[in-house]
Amino acid sequence: MDLLAVPAFTDNYIWMLHDGVSAIVVDPGDAAPVVRALDERSLKLSAIVVTHHHGDHVGGVDALRDRLQGPVWAPATESIPEPNVPLRGGDAVDLFGTRFEVIDVPGHTAGHIAYFGRPAGQAPILFCGDTLFSGGCGRLFEGTPAQMHASLSRLAALPGDTRVCCAHEYTLSNLKFARAVEPGNAELVDYSARCESLRRRDLPTLPSSVSTERQVNPFLRVAEPEVRAAARAHGATGDDAVSVLAALRQWKNEFR
Repeated sequence: MDLLAVPAFTDNYIWMLHDGVSAIVVDPGDAAPVVRALDERSLKLSAIVVTHHHGDHVGGVDALRDRLQGPVWAPATESIPEPNVPLRGGDAVDLFGTRFEVIDVPGHTAGHIAYFGRPAGQAPILFCGDTLFSGGCGRLFEGTPAQMHASLSRLAALPGDTRVCCAHEYTLSNLKFARAVEPGNAELVDYSARCESLRRRDLPTLPSSVSTERQVNPFLRVAEPEVRAAARAHGATGDDAVSVLAALRQWKNEFR
């Protein structure tokens, strides 16, 4: 089973899993790059997987239906192009013989879900949409800091070698912010250099891994003293995890 990051728009990735014959795609905001990737590899489209309702994640769903030979799996509580198979946390889907667990991760949107699977002989895979980014997290458009903290905590508890397949190439800007939050983090400095090298060669920084994100992502490091001190300096009302995350998220919204 191969994993591909299919670029779309200016900074989206539409993730594709395929076995050489069939493919599934995750969050196809645009049909055209998916069709090109399918045709280049002579693949049939066996399923579409959706994490949340934003247009840059679902805009290509209907245009792909004439190629689709299976279901559209989607969050049950969000408005997704129909027909689809609604999913909630605790459900599971089968992708090429691998069971992918559905995880509720509200925060970016109210009904956002993620998909976690353990392919045989490969590192685990997480499709997390716009909840967890490398070095960052999604904006709180519909959820609360408490919800986002709980969602990120669920994802951070996954195995360290889990491949983190988020939906945007935001890594360099996220890491610039992360270094402002935690300038003493040596792992963060090293990771930033590696990612900058990848982007200079026009290569994706993704997938990341859960273990890497635990080391470098300030939104997963809200208990670290340097992170808490930085959050207090930017309006955190306390040292509890939710207050720290809320201050970090507001700071990141305004960070340039």
